[in-house]
Amino acid sequence: MTGMRDKTPVELELIDRARSLVPRLKARAAKAERDFKVPVETVMEMQALGLFRVLQPKAFGGHEVDPRTFFEIQMTLAEGCMSTAWIYGVIGVHPWQLARYPVEAQRDVWEQGSDTLISSTYMPVAKVTPVEGGYRISGRWGFSSGSEHCSWCFLGGILPADADMPAEHGTFLLPRSDYRIEHNWEVLGLRGTGSHDIVVEDVFVPAHRVQRTNNSTLEATPGRRLNTSPIYAIPFAQVFARAVSTAAIGALQGAINEYCASAAQHVGKHGARTAEDPMAQIAVADALNTVDSLKLVLMRNYAQLLALAEAGEYPDVEMRLQYRYQSSYVTNICAEKVSELLRNMAASGLYDSNPVARIFRDLHQARGHIANNYMAYGRSYGAVQLGLPNPDPFV
Repeated sequence: MTGMRDKTPVELELIDRARSLVPRLKARAAKAERDFKVPVETVMEMQALGLFRVLQPKAFGGHEVDPRTFFEIQMTLAEGCMSTAWIYGVIGVHPWQLARYPVEAQRDVWEQGSDTLISSTYMPVAKVTPVEGGYRISGRWGFSSGSEHCSWCFLGGILPADADMPAEHGTFLLPRSDYRIEHNWEVLGLRGTGSHDIVVEDVFVPAHRVQRTNNSTLEATPGRRLNTSPIYAIPFAQVFARAVSTAAIGALQGAINEYCASAAQHVGKHGARTAEDPMAQIAVADALNTVDSLKLVLMRNYAQLLALAEAGEYPDVEMRLQYRYQSSYVTNICAEKVSELLRNMAASGLYDSNPVARIFRDLHQARGHIANNYMAYGRSYGAVQLGLPNPDPFV
């Protein structure tokens, strides 16, 4: 991917730092799966290398670089451990979102330290009561990836209509002292993400820590008056959706790496060499082609989104729907390709200790995220192409 565009020295250095972690991530992947948690030392190393600050504004100690670098880092980390790359994507995208909040909220978080981490769960389940100066909220949210490593959390809810604005999805920012984590993440794959529940019981959230999630106007994203880089003008759904699909591309590459190393040496019980099996050859060629195609689409889409942001233009609904559909399709096609790789490893591929089997579990788990429901987003995109109204209010 180095030939796609010219990267800055900072971007190249950040990608190299991520690459240096891959052997350690591979060595710790089984532990992350057993413990239902990415090891603390892994998160601390990523913090020390500045990886969580890739999209963070320079005004608050961040690198503020092109989102394509962020996603390239995520794909690189996924070659070692998809759970690590998943929480990196989710946690690492939050500085981008916070940069759009009122400056007071940015200070609340980053004056504690530029490496402060935020988790999230955007499902709109909050019970919201407007009060003077903000809102009181309660609720229970699921699937907060990496929450044990974080000291703040973004939580979703429906902001009630008022005199100026209609009811719409909102994101509430809370400190760790205002919520508790209910440990219940016992699942098939992505076990290391520790995507537990978040519980809030009647907590006050000041107005400056609340944002209308999908509203990209300057009035709704006042932090962009300070953080003027065009990266902060990209629509929310276009950024967050990719944060929960792009790890799959790197994970498929990791499975290819493991598969090739194994197949090149493997001789079956009946004396047949896997490397000479035509089905094995097709499986690896097809998987490599898939990785290449998915990367090209990702980079092309972000080149266009950034060009529009730099010109002060907003992508039209057809583009937004197409790009969201393409993002949601990633985990599905990667899961299909890793299934073929695993099938061609025969019985030896079925052991829990086989890294390809772990990636198989992770990729199939990732398909379950609502943002990766490619059939729903495909229908929305197709409906608009057929002249019907856009049925997706969150795009």
